[in-house]
Amino acid sequence: MSTVANSLLRNVAIIAHVDHGKTTLVDALLHQSGVFRSNERVAERALDNIELERERGITIMAKNTAVRYNDFTINIVDTPGHADFGGEVERTLTMVDGVLLLVDASEGPLPQTRFVLRKALERGLLPIVVVNKIDRQDARATEVLSEVYDLFIDLDAKDDQIDFPVLYTNAKAGTATTNVDEPGHDLRPLFDAIVAHVHPPSGERDKPLQLLVANLDSSDYLGRIAIGRIFNGTVQVGDSVVVAKLDGDVQRTRVTKLFKFDGLKRVVIDHAAAGDIVCLAGLNDITIGETITDPEHQSPIPPIHIDEPTVSMVFGVNTSPMSGTDGRYVTSSNLRDRLDRELVGNVSIRVEDTDSADQVKVIGRGELQLSILIEMMRREGYELQVSRPQIVTLTVPGGTEEPVEELVIDVAEEFQGVVIAGLGMRRATMTKMVNHGSGRVRLEFRIPTRGLIGFRSQFLTDTKGTGILNHLFSGWEPWHGPIAGRPSGVLVADRIGKATAFALYNLQERGEIFIEPGTAVYQGMIIGENARPDDMDVNVAKEKKLNNMRSSTAEEGIRLIPPRALNLEQAIEFIDEDELVEITPKTIRLRKRILAANQRRTTKR
Repeated sequence: MSTVANSLLRNVAIIAHVDHGKTTLVDALLHQSGVFRSNERVAERALDNIELERERGITIMAKNTAVRYNDFTINIVDTPGHADFGGEVERTLTMVDGVLLLVDASEGPLPQTRFVLRKALERGLLPIVVVNKIDRQDARATEVLSEVYDLFIDLDAKDDQIDFPVLYTNAKAGTATTNVDEPGHDLRPLFDAIVAHVHPPSGERDKPLQLLVANLDSSDYLGRIAIGRIFNGTVQVGDSVVVAKLDGDVQRTRVTKLFKFDGLKRVVIDHAAAGDIVCLAGLNDITIGETITDPEHQSPIPPIHIDEPTVSMVFGVNTSPMSGTDGRYVTSSNLRDRLDRELVGNVSIRVEDTDSADQVKVIGRGELQLSILIEMMRREGYELQVSRPQIVTLTVPGGTEEPVEELVIDVAEEFQGVVIAGLGMRRATMTKMVNHGSGRVRLEFRIPTRGLIGFRSQFLTDTKGTGILNHLFSGWEPWHGPIAGRPSGVLVADRIGKATAFALYNLQERGEIFIEPGTAVYQGMIIGENARPDDMDVNVAKEKKLNNMRSSTAEEGIRLIPPRALNLEQAIEFIDEDELVEITPKTIRLRKRILAANQRRTTKR
């Protein structure tokens, strides 16, 4: 029987599908536990402290915090909700003894709900189910709870796991109740449920030190900081410890600083014991999954298992005529150094060499994860060019297998026909269709991962921006056959120069334009989408010829249709196999792999 390390400590993670209210609930827990002064100004979603997280309204990196409730200390880990950042969830669950499973009172369990719950159940964690957003007009809390029970049964939950407590919350208002018909007043019922139902951490202080590193941070003054949970033993500032590396090596070092979490701050402490979640400084070159242990009695913990990535992109040095004009880091060594640093803290991506010294293959969980990485590099001053996403395949005795996703779509009834037709062309198979009678339909499909590449933009266009799309890796299946690519060609600039309003006006009838007048262009740069299937080389820098004849209509102003500005994700989804996205700190451009028009024609032959 395991020994309780600290009966007044609780370690809990908040898990849910994206946008179901995890970070908002953590905000309310922080406020009601007295972390902030009554007159203190605190930003919404205080834990989302990365600029991209605030812009997009999603959590990208798992964050630790701690609150006090009566005599108890509750360590809380806020996790990402998007499937592409599932690696953050997997390593976070190694630090905790229980989970709060948040489910939207209207949307119910969605693909990532299944993923995070499956990982929690596999680790034997006991869940507390929190039905959030009960204030929504379309809330259906009772039906959603039934769907949650069905999900537990489907995932083969054990008897003690399926016997979970249920709370109903409005995270924005900071209320919780055990009865959906009785309004809550504060979050005390949730605090009480955590104290009562999450087991205190187990471990023995007298045993040799075992600390599993589950996260990393860095400081300009302290260097790399390891964040993890102590499973056994104690640690003090100045202790000599051994880092058990993933390759079997050991590295002797000394603990120079020790911290614990208190609200949004880290507090310096002298020592910590089994059950505590702590931060240690002074450990150079440590990575996630390694064990900090006693030098005399080395007992490493098995490393964290992370699901394999399924989507790859080639990152390369920017080779366009405009390379080096915006970025600070433009060489292949800059690119490789940045990706090596990313590997230290991001356990769900891999980097592989290619035939070219100027290119590397980056393999991740999905398009969003890789585009977030590219966007962060762009903001740091990097210039690079990236290819169209490709799937990772497996070669098995019977042939080739490819990754398959579970796709859940929520659309208005009027759009279900066009969505089903579009997915049929992408080798999707419908598995379920539910109409709740609210004018919207939920459609579930199994679809090859490559069928989803480039689908999001088409989906938003087909549903006029009202559709909701979620997907999750499901498994590997035999190759599903060819999938048609982009049906349209592109308009390609045939010379260097600046785009003129006169040229763009005459090209509007050929297709959709991506650039504005005055934009610098070069040969091989894509300036628009052609209405026909073939590519067309165009002179976008053509100027109006002047003459000495006058007419009453000659000086009429040119009226241009506003260009379709592509963001990074849209650009990556749009490009074809023979095209690249050029990314600089100031600009995102689309281009052909081969810039010269005559060389492209020769290659096609």
